[in-house]
Amino acid sequence: MATPIIKIRNITKRFGKKVVLDDLSININQGEIFGIIGMSGSGKTTLLNTLIGYHEPEKGDILFYSKGERTYKSMFNNMLEVRNLFGFAPQSPSFYPKLTVEENMIHFGSLYHLSKETIQTNMNHLLDLTELTEAREQLAQHLSGGMQKRLSIACSLIHNPRVLILDEPTADLDPILRRETWQLLKGIHRLGTTIIVASHLLSELEDYCERVAILHNSQIIKTGTVEQLKNTFTQNKEIQISTSLGKYDKIAEELSRFSSLSIKKMVLRDNKLNIHTPNVESTLKHILQATKKTHESIVELNVEKPSLEEVFEAISQSKQRKIILR
Repeated sequence: MATPIIKIRNITKRFGKKVVLDDLSININQGEIFGIIGMSGSGKTTLLNTLIGYHEPEKGDILFYSKGERTYKSMFNNMLEVRNLFGFAPQSPSFYPKLTVEENMIHFGSLYHLSKETIQTNMNHLLDLTELTEAREQLAQHLSGGMQKRLSIACSLIHNPRVLILDEPTADLDPILRRETWQLLKGIHRLGTTIIVASHLLSELEDYCERVAILHNSQIIKTGTVEQLKNTFTQNKEIQISTSLGKYDKIAEELSRFSSLSIKKMVLRDNKLNIHTPNVESTLKHILQATKKTHESIVELNVEKPSLEEVFEAISQSKQRKIILR
């Protein structure tokens, strides 16, 4: 049985009359990478800011496991201890652009009243971990986008927190930099750090998170592993086909004639036609007929479980039938 490091208990947060978080309850386990997904405006950032004590809820409490006292304590009554427990890297840069990499880390270390020796030791370790050692004397504003992300993470870890909280850590990065950022996070995780990450890039959470919470209409509607979420919210499978001539619009047109297939969506992605349907066998038969009719031959065909993106769509959107080619 996993041990929770954080217990969120029935928290409600309002801004004026608007309820942003409505009676939320979740556990976050020691040592896991925990993902939070939700549409824009769903309350992800508010939840993270409440976790670090920036917002105090009107109702409920957040409990954390105190390693020293071996018991759970209210976060809002023990903010000094909480301050040392968490590291937070927001979506926007949290460092000072006109300070060097090293100066930023020394500054953030001083905010935690660390000794000069501790700051120096932690900084050297983090510069090596984030591959910023050679850039330590550069002004932060002159760093590339990926290096700035790594600097934000390094600054949030200077006091060696047990929990790292990240808001959209790979937003605005190209695919290569996103992959490099996640490799860094995996390295931090291997050192024993619990990581909580909110992101709209569902494929990343699917690949890296051990559990995911779905935040919708101000509430956590489901928490579980990616496999559990897939099994709970959709019975669809994804058929991926690649053909010799690529007449995917013609194939989609043929398949759309058969309502009995219950096709939920057809999307052209990476030069493959991706078909979402619960009726795999019947759909495969009609695909063979459609390719024959369009004088196509199938180069590749795969049947996969639905992606986390489809699970989220099944929850947050009306289940109307879609045909999208792009």
